[in-house]
Amino acid sequence: MTPKAVVAALGALAQETRLSVFRLLVQAGRAGLSASQIAEGIGIAPSLLSFHLKELLHAGLVTQEREGRSLIYAADFDAMNGLLGYLTENCCGGNPCSPDSKVACATEGGCT
Repeated sequence: MTPKAVVAALGALAQETRLSVFRLLVQAGRAGLSASQIAEGIGIAPSLLSFHLKELLHAGLVTQEREGRSLIYAADFDAMNGLLGYLTENCCGGNPCSPDSKVACATEGGCT
């Protein structure tokens, strides 16, 4: 993932409504949800939701597919994992981040 894509993704998630939408879509899994289901799930008006979905789409965090007359939105798990991987790539000096490595980092003077 490029730094520009990371900044776009983090910027999109740095807003409470969009973060709630993304978390709901992650919970829904690959099947996704319609816009009306998302609006109902987070308790906002559908008219407000379209702006937030557009921002998440632009950041590459969600996908959109037409199913009949509905648009179905789903979290892009590859993008999410790419973002998480980018953020943790050099965690603990390149060592795996696990409960055991945290103990090792703490006993060896901290992670670098």
